[in-house]
Amino acid sequence: MDSFFLILIAVIILTSVYLNTISSRIGMPTLLVFMLLGILFANNGLLDIEFDDYNAAKDTCTVALIFIMFYGGFGTRWEAVKPVVKEAGLLATIGVVLTAGLVGTFCHFALGWKWVEGLLLGSVISSTDAASVFSILRGKRLGLKNDTAPLLEVESGSNDPASYMLTAVMLSILGGTASGWHIAWDIFAQLFFGTALGLGIGKLAALGFRNIRFQTQGFDSLYIFAVAIAAYAIPSILGGNGYLSAYLVGIILGNEEFKNKKTLVSFFDGLTGLMQVLIFFLLGLLARPAMMHKAILPALAVFVFLLLVARPAAVFSILTPFKKYPFKQQALISFVGLRGAASIVFAIMAIVTATDLNKDIFNIVFVLVLMSIALQGSLIPWVAKKLDMLDKGSDVMKTFNDYSEEEDVTFSRINLREDSSWTGKTIGELSLPRTMLVVLVLRDGERIQPKGDTLLKAGDSVITLTHAFNGSEASLYEKTVKVGSRRVGRPMSEHPGAGLVVMIRRGDKSLIPSGDTILQAGDRLVILNLSGEKKI
Repeated sequence: MDSFFLILIAVIILTSVYLNTISSRIGMPTLLVFMLLGILFANNGLLDIEFDDYNAAKDTCTVALIFIMFYGGFGTRWEAVKPVVKEAGLLATIGVVLTAGLVGTFCHFALGWKWVEGLLLGSVISSTDAASVFSILRGKRLGLKNDTAPLLEVESGSNDPASYMLTAVMLSILGGTASGWHIAWDIFAQLFFGTALGLGIGKLAALGFRNIRFQTQGFDSLYIFAVAIAAYAIPSILGGNGYLSAYLVGIILGNEEFKNKKTLVSFFDGLTGLMQVLIFFLLGLLARPAMMHKAILPALAVFVFLLLVARPAAVFSILTPFKKYPFKQQALISFVGLRGAASIVFAIMAIVTATDLNKDIFNIVFVLVLMSIALQGSLIPWVAKKLDMLDKGSDVMKTFNDYSEEEDVTFSRINLREDSSWTGKTIGELSLPRTMLVVLVLRDGERIQPKGDTLLKAGDSVITLTHAFNGSEASLYEKTVKVGSRRVGRPMSEHPGAGLVVMIRRGDKSLIPSGDTILQAGDRLVILNLSGEKKI
């Protein structure tokens, strides 16, 4: 591989990371930055990169969207979203169909498009983008009233499959291969196989997670990575909706209890962010600024109609009958319907599949997504404030699986000796701090549930519970006492150097040191180092 090409990739990634850090400071949505970066490097741009392989872009974006859909489910806390699942489900299905139909009708009567091309554009842009919405809500920590955040999370995370299904149907009609029976079967197959196999794969994957012991750290991430791919591929072979399946598998696994769950959520959060960057950067590479001026007016017309008519009509017609969503809340939900990655992927799929389109679907979607992210995305905090929908007592992070109700806690074991200050005292006499709790006493192989009058004896192992310390200002490192070192044979009280020795690893044993512990050659000292201290 050309070294220059690798350097170029590194430069692009580093530039993306840098722009990501400054985008929040200037109030610009992050994904918009990556799109503009793609334009900067693209045809007739800064480096004049020639990239017009739409088939390669389609395949790449399809894979990226798998993980975006999977994480849409994996990062969702079922407990938080359960009260609004019915409404969100209707928005993600009927709402998508209504939006596509209204946009198609507008394109036909107002812009003079053919019905099939207008409905194709409506189908492509009918879903909302979860990553764009929640990068703003999470970044600004916008708590919203009346379960608005969970409703938006489920709707925007689950409406891509419906948009994909409509796009596939419209492409088959445009290609002349569709009949009434064919369309009916296609819809049935996508829904049935996508749902059934998604639930089945999710349950099997969860069962495997509970029974597989991962011997190497990080292999649990690889396991879920493979499951996400299989969740899309298996239903797709049978004509099912792979995106729907991936989303359902994500929900099932994301709401299982297993070790390192928060770490896995963070891993897929980063992976999904990378996939979003990839899609928007590819969109920028594929864009042709010289041709974009022709798409501005139709894109602007569709964007305004979508924002002011189609999206509100879909939201109000579905939520009003529930009678628990006030006008201001429905107005905010309507406004927060950003278009993003899925619309881009489906637009690329449309121009690859339908080569005889009369309208420039790709550039129209490009400009429309640009407007949606730049204008709507930037104005979400302001609109939420104006509609009095902000709730300072609500935490938007509760919608996600990396949220913790309490701080992390940790268990500690204290072995009592004859001269221990706790020996001979009851637990009630220990004057423990409020943040520490004695949860178990081990005595001669017996487990004793502690009470206030439980008397502690020499030889007892006392298990305590307290808040874990994860401060960035402290870290652990290890140093070995070498043969001939001046520390050999000396007690810990004479141990020179900065840092606190919190443990000594001697052979297969781990010792908690005291001042009179004699150091030996080969001891591995685990040292707590505070920021600003010099390591020894």
